[in-house]
Amino acid sequence: MLENGDAIGICAPSGSFDNDKFEKGLKVIRDMGFEPIVPEEIYQTKRYLAGDDHLRADVINRFFVDKNIKGIMCARGGFGAIRLLDFLDWEVIRNSSKFFIGFSDITALLTNFVKFPLIRAIHGPNITSLADAEQKTLDSLYEFLITNTDEIYEWEMDVPIVISKGECIGTLVGGNLATLNHLVGTAYQPGFKNCILFIEDIGESPYKIDRMLTQMKMAGCFKGIRGVVAGSFHDCGSIEMIHEIIQETFEEFKIPFLSGMDSGHGKINLSLPLGVKAALSSEKPGLIWHV
Repeated sequence: MLENGDAIGICAPSGSFDNDKFEKGLKVIRDMGFEPIVPEEIYQTKRYLAGDDHLRADVINRFFVDKNIKGIMCARGGFGAIRLLDFLDWEVIRNSSKFFIGFSDITALLTNFVKFPLIRAIHGPNITSLADAEQKTLDSLYEFLITNTDEIYEWEMDVPIVISKGECIGTLVGGNLATLNHLVGTAYQPGFKNCILFIEDIGESPYKIDRMLTQMKMAGCFKGIRGVVAGSFHDCGSIEMIHEIIQETFEEFKIPFLSGMDSGHGKINLSLPLGVKAALSSEKPGLIWHV
């Protein structure tokens, strides 16, 4: 858990960012009682990226080494995190117990960090998205940052949509669907055996969601999966059609599928601790997990 005054390192693994939103987001972190540490390098730009790949990766590597940094938070998503995977110091990262927070394109990093049990990977807001975040988003992030690791947390969905009934226990993983899909065929391809998969996206039409899920299924990513939870699919067309596509994808696995989690690119982006055991049930829709 983090305490008042703890330092949070700010990195920019993906796209360059809007300075005004970035400064507003930093103020939110300070108002929570934490001290953001912002290296000058992250203000650099290269095309649509926040600087050169080696530079962006080096900031993350340094934060994982620095014992004074208790957590790491990402400036924004966009694109570019996948380009860093070959440049990260995995020996240092695997033995770290730091928080790492972000969403959207940051899914490329979170999906690999959850392989290491000491890291506290949180699918939650980026700095720029904190600038105009709703109070529910802020409260959720703060709660997980200060929660002891031996606590049990129960989270009921406000407006749950039960597509396939059932209950299961598994490791909660996932994030942005398009980013997960882009890892297929690489050395970092995800697998979801014994996992509860959380997915969300933005600006992807139903047929593209269908294509991504089909590719991942054919690549064997979903073998042994325990359950599925859908977050927001903002600006993705008919949510009923998306539910139908997801249900068809996982129908043969006979697993619970719930939608309505307020996480992702929607109006509210509640934080989800990844890489930890969680229980999912359609009887009392929501998640219960040890954080």
